[in-house]
Amino acid sequence: MSGARLLLVEDDHALAAGLVRGLREHGFEVELLTTGGDVVRHALSGQHALIVLDLMLPEQSGFEILEQLQHRSSPPVIVLTARSELDDRLKSFALGAVDYVGKPFWIEELVARVRARLGLGAGPPEAKRVLTFGALAIDLDAHVVTIDDQPIKLTRTEHDVLAYLAQRPGRAVPRSQLVAQVLPTLDGSDARTVDAHVTRIRKKLGAHGARIATVWGIGYRFEPTRAEGA
Repeated sequence: MSGARLLLVEDDHALAAGLVRGLREHGFEVELLTTGGDVVRHALSGQHALIVLDLMLPEQSGFEILEQLQHRSSPPVIVLTARSELDDRLKSFALGAVDYVGKPFWIEELVARVRARLGLGAGPPEAKRVLTFGALAIDLDAHVVTIDDQPIKLTRTEHDVLAYLAQRPGRAVPRSQLVAQVLPTLDGSDARTVDAHVTRIRKKLGAHGARIATVWGIGYRFEPTRAEGA
């Protein structure tokens, strides 16, 4: 656990929710701002070890913020943006950004870059986290799902949806919660996106697909004790 305090500036509320959750799960404290208007004051408060900054913000753009921080004693800035043009990257570095991460991205990549910029290394080894339900096993760290020790080919997003549900056994999880917490980096994600992922997961899991029950009008529930094929 690093304990470092980060300032996250992101106006996409679904993405911001996923980022806050992911960064906190990796041991960081996170303060979130959703507009650019008050970023400079927060950045100069001395309360943050690093800033993760979107470029396209209401009130004040990321470039304007970088320009105001360029010659002042502020934390290092990692730019996190959907803008991928070379000119945008070069301009960000010229204005003092220490790194540039394009969207979409994996939270693990962002965490690795944050840790590297803060000199934190890879962190201490953690116990392996595997969820087991009969013959079904979900390795949360390796992102591997097996049935009777045979790997099941899930996409990264399908694995994340399954793992999120399986970590909340017996609880009804709203589709909106899955969109905000599991699919924040996918543009245009909505309830239909979630349904499509669940349909594919059920098919790939075969008899174990019955463990993902539909909660009509709400979302889905993972049933750990449900008989396989029931």
